[in-house]
Amino acid sequence: MNPEDIEGIATTDVRAVIYARVSSTAQVSRGHGLGSQETRCRDFATRKGYDIAEAFRDEGVSGGMIDRPGMQTMLAFLRKHKAKGDYVVVIDDISRLARDMKAHLELRAAIAEAGARLESPSVEFGEDSDSILVENLLASVSQHARQKNAEQVVNRMKARVQAGYYIFAPVVGYRYEKVDVHGKMLVPDEPNASIVREALEGFASGRFQTVSEVKRFLERFPTTPRNKHGEVRVQLVAELLRRPLYAGYISLEKWNLHLHPGKHEPLISFKAFQKIQERLDGVPSAPFRPDINADFPLRGFVECGECGNALTACWSKGRSARYPYYLCQTKGCSQRNKSIRKEKIEGEFADLVATLQPRRALFDVVYDMLREMWEHMVDNAKERAAQARFEIGLLERKTAQIMERIMAADSPALITAYEEKIKTFEAQKIALREDVLATTKPQQSFDALYRTACAFLSNPWKLWDSGVLAQQRLMLRLVFPERLAYVRDGGNRTGEIAMPFRVLEGLRDDKNGLVEPRGIEPLTSSLRTTRSPN
Repeated sequence: MNPEDIEGIATTDVRAVIYARVSSTAQVSRGHGLGSQETRCRDFATRKGYDIAEAFRDEGVSGGMIDRPGMQTMLAFLRKHKAKGDYVVVIDDISRLARDMKAHLELRAAIAEAGARLESPSVEFGEDSDSILVENLLASVSQHARQKNAEQVVNRMKARVQAGYYIFAPVVGYRYEKVDVHGKMLVPDEPNASIVREALEGFASGRFQTVSEVKRFLERFPTTPRNKHGEVRVQLVAELLRRPLYAGYISLEKWNLHLHPGKHEPLISFKAFQKIQERLDGVPSAPFRPDINADFPLRGFVECGECGNALTACWSKGRSARYPYYLCQTKGCSQRNKSIRKEKIEGEFADLVATLQPRRALFDVVYDMLREMWEHMVDNAKERAAQARFEIGLLERKTAQIMERIMAADSPALITAYEEKIKTFEAQKIALREDVLATTKPQQSFDALYRTACAFLSNPWKLWDSGVLAQQRLMLRLVFPERLAYVRDGGNRTGEIAMPFRVLEGLRDDKNGLVEPRGIEPLTSSLRTTRSPN
């Protein structure tokens, strides 16, 4: 019997180490896993009569990498046992060593320097010129296959994005879900979607003045992603505010995709996204003042009747308790540091708001008046939609002209400038298309909007009496366009109220609660004139 045919018995002094590698877990399911590679290498070493010393593995590591954990451990093992015997490194296939020509040559040299040689059941490694040529050709083919696979993956990814589908890790507020016809795509992930929408719209509207205020808002919700210290990262908030994905568009500069329409459901309008970018790129706003809180809801809305500066507020410590006060702290003012009790100033303000509740009969007159205004606004909206379509056509012609200039240009700086101009035109077209949709498809009927408006106009005091700071501040902004003046010994001075309340006030009559009908038409015409576009 030939000793080399005795399976499992070492018949030479050569010792073998086995190296196996996969770049992804998908290779396991296709039969190219670590276990199958190692089995084939063991069978080969056994047939050759080698004593198998050790096996080393790398999982999830690209063939283009040199510095791999398993490979470095194997090289360290070979160097340690270099003087203790003849060693070979057995690999299943040349592609398992490397799929890059440079990496193959460097690892081949590192193995030789460690005192070992390569063997494989798939290819014969030799030191003669023909064997080296074949080896290099196979390594080159393996590199080409890796590069080709990478190109195909990127091309498929690009095609998916160009079809309107985001393909990377989902951002906060979205998750992936299989949808009929579309396949795997982004869908709103509640409750995070609503939280992100409120944060973005809040920053666009000015409710949140700084990125830090958005961060503090998001930290109120346990579902917002946090770092290991339990904090919402400022970088996450900054990225969130910059993502056009939330407005329904995909931008990937590395693939030259700018504001490409996505198939996913947007969380905010494109105009809101533009407003956010304008605010981020504009002059920084003052941060939120922590001293504006539920204790003093009028702070910032009431000014000193003597000097015209805003009143401040504080808690004063008495003998047995603390007491809340508003006061003026302006230098040179005769009322400086003269306290006004919180219950006094806020009580008188509540009485003032209560007087804004109009008689019910007024709303019958207002309904007809607003209905006429609504119909006039609908007509104007159609005109604006037609104008928007015309402007879109102009922008498309300008874009075509610039594209021709790009084709003829040979200056990189000039081409970059043209490309930036095209991006600007694309953003303008998106905003105009959004205008067309908004003006041709009203979100609510007139009756629904009228009911909503009347619910507030009929009794704004309800918002003030709610005790909720956000609702109180909202009522103050809607009712009083300017700060109210308050005199310490004289109470509230007559202040300006918002237009809807002035209209209702103008319809009052001391005798029967209504003005004569002749007063309605001029008022309606006046309001209609102020609302019509240029």
